[in-house]
Amino acid sequence: MRRYLCSVVVMASLAAGCGTSVNVEQERNSLLALDREWSQTTKDTDTFLSYFAPEASIYPQGMPVAAGAAAIRQAFTEMSSMPGFSLAWTPTKADVSAAGDVGYTAGRYEMTMAGGSERGKYVTVWKKQAGGEWKVMEDIFNADEAPKSPAAAHVMVAPSAVTWGDGPPSLPPGVKMAVVSGDPTQPQPFVIRAQMPAGYRIPLHWHPTDEHVTVLSGTVALGMGEQFDQAAMNELPAGGYFVAPAEMRHFFMARTAATIQVHGVGPFAVNYVNPADDPSKQTK
Repeated sequence: MRRYLCSVVVMASLAAGCGTSVNVEQERNSLLALDREWSQTTKDTDTFLSYFAPEASIYPQGMPVAAGAAAIRQAFTEMSSMPGFSLAWTPTKADVSAAGDVGYTAGRYEMTMAGGSERGKYVTVWKKQAGGEWKVMEDIFNADEAPKSPAAAHVMVAPSAVTWGDGPPSLPPGVKMAVVSGDPTQPQPFVIRAQMPAGYRIPLHWHPTDEHVTVLSGTVALGMGEQFDQAAMNELPAGGYFVAPAEMRHFFMARTAATIQVHGVGPFAVNYVNPADDPSKQTK
């Protein structure tokens, strides 16, 4: 018995010794290198997202917290699909717990989107997983100052200067969008245009802020209520205008091929009354 107890004490001592043998400086340098490596992946969505733990959260400025892999993918996909998107950051420091299983990096970032740019700072919390690899758990960033629109007091945009691209994942496929001014992902005024084919539909949804819509070409139809009812829709031809107040439930359809222009204050978002209608959550 005495020999057994001695063996237990020796093993416990060895375990305690192993628990304090983490090379914190080495782990700190590893985190800095990993963060720099991560910063080179922003053009590859799947690789970029692979650095997050499944239960991670991000805290973007002016937007709700995105918690979990699906929400983070949606938030990043919507940002990165905006015209002119680019993101770069440089870690300036890191630290790791004495146990070597939790750490953080911090530094500076610059993001450009729709012709505007934003500089700011960030803090990223990392956690070592069961297999020994570091993954991002929490990521928070904010701008040094209020976002600025790239446009001056006098705005003039020629048709040839308007850049068109696919709409965000939150809209049904088939729409083309262009940012005329501002940044619809930020809490600031914006102007966007949308081109859609005849028969294009947006199911029952709402927006978190007022949306002012002008029909530039074609004919569209709008309805209010708790379900899509084509017979109850009101038509608006080219030159028509409507306002969708914040959180008003409504549905939309292009009777013909149409182009609309939307004025609002960001962040622009489409929230579906029936989550099953959200294209960004549908499996292909």
